[in-house]
Order: sequence, then C-alpha cells, then structure tokens
Amino acid sequence: MKQKHIFETKWVRWMSLMVLSLVALLSSCQSHKEIAYLQDQEGAVRTAMDSLYDARIKPKDLLTITVNTFDKEASLPFNLMYPASSPNGYSNNIGENAMQKYLVDNDGSIDFPVLGRIKVSGLTKKEVEAYLRGRLSLYLKDEPLVNVRMVNYKISVIGEVARPNTYTITNEKVNILEALALAGDLTIYGKRKNVKLMRESETGERGVYVVDLTDRNLINSPYFYLQQNDVLYVEPNRTKMRNSRYSALTGQILTGTSVVVSVASLIATLTIKKK
Repeated sequence: MKQKHIFETKWVRWMSLMVLSLVALLSSCQSHKEIAYLQDQEGAVRTAMDSLYDARIKPKDLLTITVNTFDKEASLPFNLMYPASSPNGYSNNIGENAMQKYLVDNDGSIDFPVLGRIKVSGLTKKEVEAYLRGRLSLYLKDEPLVNVRMVNYKISVIGEVARPNTYTITNEKVNILEALALAGDLTIYGKRKNVKLMRESETGERGVYVVDLTDRNLINSPYFYLQQNDVLYVEPNRTKMRNSRYSALTGQILTGTSVVVSVASLIATLTIKKK
C-alpha cells in the first residue's frame, strides 16, 4: 500500500508538470509579426504636415485664461480670479493657481469678463488667444498677452497593459505610442493589431475606432494623436484566452487529483493501522 501511495504521488507531480509545461509552451507561441510595432519599414517613413498638432477645445473642457499688459490694473477686469484680500478686490498675482476655471458648456461657449459669451469649441488655444487679443485691443491701450491652457486634458488606457490608468497630459499633446508608454506598454498578451480607440466628438458623437500598432503608416493615421478624454482599450489575444481556459482546467485537475490522493492516503493510513 505504501508503494501504491508513492506511485500516486509521483503520478500527480508528473501530470502537474505536463500541464504547466503545456501552458508555458502555448504562452510562448507568439510570432514577431504579432508583437513588433510599425513593421515592414525598409526606409524612414516621413509625413508632411501643414502645422504641428494642436488640440481643439471641446464642451466640458476646463480652461484657464490669463490676460497681461504693462498696465496691470487695466488688465485685471479681464482675469477671472478667486476673491482676494486686496483692498480693490483683485489679486496682484495673476498666476494659474489664482485663476478660476472656465467650464466650456454644451454649446461650446464660455462667459468671459466684460466681453460676454464667447464660442471656443472647435478652436485651438492659439486661435482663442488670437481672437481674444483682437477683441481686447478695443479696451486696452497696450497689446495684451493672452495665455489659454487646458487643465483637464486627460486620456485613459485600459486592458492588457502594465499600468491601466487615467493620465493627465500637461503639454496638451500625446500620441498613441506615448500613451501606451505611460501605461507601461502592452503586455505580451495584448492584441497589437486591434487596439480600440473610444472617442467623443465636440458634437457629442461617440465612436470606436480600430488601430493597428504593427502598421508603419500608423503615424499618418488620424488617430495617431489622441484627443482629450480618449480611451484606449487593449484586448487580450487568443493566447491569453487559451491560457485562462487552461488555467481553470489545470486548477480543476489539480484539485480533483489532490482529493483522490488525500482519500488514497487516508485509506492507506487506516489500512496500515488495522494491520
């Protein structure tokens, strides 16, 4: 009986080793074509652009807008600041931390001091700055310095990446490869040819677009640069799904085998005690 117990224990170990080896083998069956980015690149890929990418403002964006001139008192009414303790009700420190935020409404407009409602949705920050300089020149003797910033420019990366999370982009410009780098890159189980990009337009239309990271023409894609509030989803590949099934099956086999061995050991122990 003792020899039988030893045989069953060896058999369990052998079966466990075989199953784990099979899972490891299936996990490593990933070809270069399924992993490498920007493939089939014989020479440098160049793309001509009329101008550098600049994000466009959308409804629900948060903006800070500062107006500065040589005459600080003259520009104060055009800066939306938190209440200050200064005698005239204004703070002399016009910084981003002191500024209240403009929330772009669903119509794409903001309420600007003195000027009233201004349509900003669909414009870049440079276009808004140029527009404000033109309007403010009617009220200010010196040409104003206008600075527009988006303070809630963020993107989300989820799925088969090392660090799924929502990331705030301080420079208001990020491409898809940079976003994946922020998330620690795809895991070995992520689908490189079928990354889903979820995007909402300034008119409220929602779309899901497929991006192929292995295509060298990705840099020419309209989805290469991400917009604020974009969500990237990396699907698990077939290897990950197979491994999940095999892991569940392996767990069931090991559990069942452990029960059999435990029962056999108990019977063997009771038999030896009776003898």
